Amino acid sequence: MDLFFQQIVNGLVLGSIYSLVALGITLIYGIMHLPNFAHGHLYMLGAYLTFLMMTLYGFSYWPAILVSVAALVVIGMLLERLVFRPLQNAPHINMMIAAVGVMLFIEATARKMWGSDYQRLDSPYDGVINLFGLTITEQRLIVIVSAIALMVGLNLFLKRTVIGSTIEAMAQNREGAFLVGINANKVSLLTFAIASGLAAAAASLAAPINLVYPSMGAMVNLKAFVIIVLGGMGSIPGAVLGGYILGLAESMSGTYINSEYKDLAAFVLLVLILTVKPTGLFAKEAR
Repeated sequence: MDLFFQQIVNGLVLGSIYSLVALGITLIYGIMHLPNFAHGHLYMLGAYLTFLMMTLYGFSYWPAILVSVAALVVIGMLLERLVFRPLQNAPHINMMIAAVGVMLFIEATARKMWGSDYQRLDSPYDGVINLFGLTITEQRLIVIVSAIALMVGLNLFLKRTVIGSTIEAMAQNREGAFLVGINANKVSLLTFAIASGLAAAAASLAAPINLVYPSMGAMVNLKAFVIIVLGGMGSIPGAVLGGYILGLAESMSGTYINSEYKDLAAFVLLVLILTVKPTGLFAKEAR
């Protein structure tokens, strides 16, 4: 039982990271109906920026994260303004191709600038905590608590602020939002900024417990898309729930089946859930 509950904790760590990444993809899809294939590589870029801030410029952990998030917010806004907005009236496939192009460009740039070697970011929180008989490192506890805080903050922003309400209105009914005078371009710009910032935060939290390398965003991106399909395309609650379900499934399968096959858990889970509910867990909110 101790091993079982230990894997529950590990699954919550993975689920926290996956949920933050999936939330960003979900927000963008809800507003622009764009599956942003480059999102995982923004995640990778966030990890590298935190790594560089700490190793090259001597920043401590939290200021480095803030710099990374701020930089990714700006990069996300530039991508929306320079790459995706000019294509909003073009055939939808054009934006998808552009997203793939951005993905390849970011990874190639990362390899050119920082090489293909694996980098390790040392955590300033390397202590071990015994919590209710379970052992968890401080860094993993920080991942869980910080991710939950970010998700609660995002929910409050969407539900309690005027700007957040415009994002929800656009996601629920784009044409109706136009009719009441909501500026779609501003909403799209803000959505890209929030989504990119979430990716940077997730990567920065995960970097001390994972390696940093140019292709690290590819698998995370793939799993995030599995999550949003599981939860229902465009569903924010579905992205959160799907992220934690996948994290727990990976943790359990890696322990009780075989660690070499834990990445297959995402696709097995996808088949099982869509067999029972083809529209996803939150079909009512799905797009």
